[in-house]
Amino acid sequence: MDINEKQNILIKRLSVLLGVVFVIIIGIVIWLCYDKFYNKPKSTNKIEIQKTTTVSSDGETKIIDVSDVVSNAMPCIVAITSKTKVTSPYGPYYFGYNKEQYSTGAGSGIIINKTDKELMILTNYHVIEDAEKLTVQFINNKSVDASVIGSYETRDIAVISVKLSDLDGDTIKKIRIATLGDSTKLKVGEGIIAIGNALGYGQSVTTGVISALNREVTIDKTTNNMIQIDAAINGGNSGGALLNSKGEVIGINSAKYSNNSSSGSSIEGMGFAIPISDVEELINKILNGETLSEKERGYLGISGYMITKEYSNYYGIPMGIYIREISSNSNAESAGLKVGDIITSVEGTKVTSFSVLSEELIDKKAGEKISLVVKSKENNGYKDKEIKVVLSNYDDVNK
Repeated sequence: MDINEKQNILIKRLSVLLGVVFVIIIGIVIWLCYDKFYNKPKSTNKIEIQKTTTVSSDGETKIIDVSDVVSNAMPCIVAITSKTKVTSPYGPYYFGYNKEQYSTGAGSGIIINKTDKELMILTNYHVIEDAEKLTVQFINNKSVDASVIGSYETRDIAVISVKLSDLDGDTIKKIRIATLGDSTKLKVGEGIIAIGNALGYGQSVTTGVISALNREVTIDKTTNNMIQIDAAINGGNSGGALLNSKGEVIGINSAKYSNNSSSGSSIEGMGFAIPISDVEELINKILNGETLSEKERGYLGISGYMITKEYSNYYGIPMGIYIREISSNSNAESAGLKVGDIITSVEGTKVTSFSVLSEELIDKKAGEKISLVVKSKENNGYKDKEIKVVLSNYDDVNK
């Protein structure tokens, strides 16, 4: 066999070997492509829901999935229905027909105490204001009549009660007493839960964060410090619970304030709640029967707004409560107070907010005399004046 034949045989063998290798490579590529495009996991319509609650290093549950907190808190919350008598603008009788009717209102409440005879429920004053009949509905949809124990109108709180004898065994078994938290420890940005009888449709839950603390909100000539939140608060939520991540009540939702806009523009994500620690002492006074009735309490008869440190520095006016309006039937004007005066002290206590003034007056009776220090504008400055005012009664300041 000559050298040319040997070369031809070698070339043929190499060609066969290369062919085999090529076929193997093509086979591997085809197998990989098939596995990738034809053997991928089959899709499914089932979505796996993972629990999103997280736990911090100190063991406190952070609000993401709030179902556990809500399930524990919901038995503490009630729906309140009020019936208030209203009269036609044409008078009680119109063309021979009695036009006196009843208006139905919806609100919420928080079960805060239980005695041997009664169940005590916390709510807003404006939920029960002027109501001739109150009905409370519990978590099992059972409803009973309720009565008012006491209230503080200027702080917009009230406590109502239902008789245990009116409750069946199933209701008593399912309800719970709420745990009150400490609203003085709240932080802006902290997660919160709001539960209430939204629009009268029944209990509903919204979540959000604390947007601001110590927000001064004025309604019906009364100013209080409030918790501002971005959780949805609607009509019927009034008196419901604002909860922290532990399920503790840290505020009383006040839907009445969430739509308060002097500019007339709509408001979104701006609800308000009464800090529970600000009114806890007053709640205990109501429970212990230590409150004065509306007719017994004394009223200063002024409205205004708070001059904070920031406003004071910016406008160059003293800190305190600026008197914007004085009731013509109160004793304030005859005592020497006038529009434009700034109240800086009440009964020796420095006025740093409207809450300070409210708390000093809360247990004062009509006819009692109190001492105020005001800064009154004179020439280019302000002059301190001490003014004694005899507190007016409710009917006089509300004429």
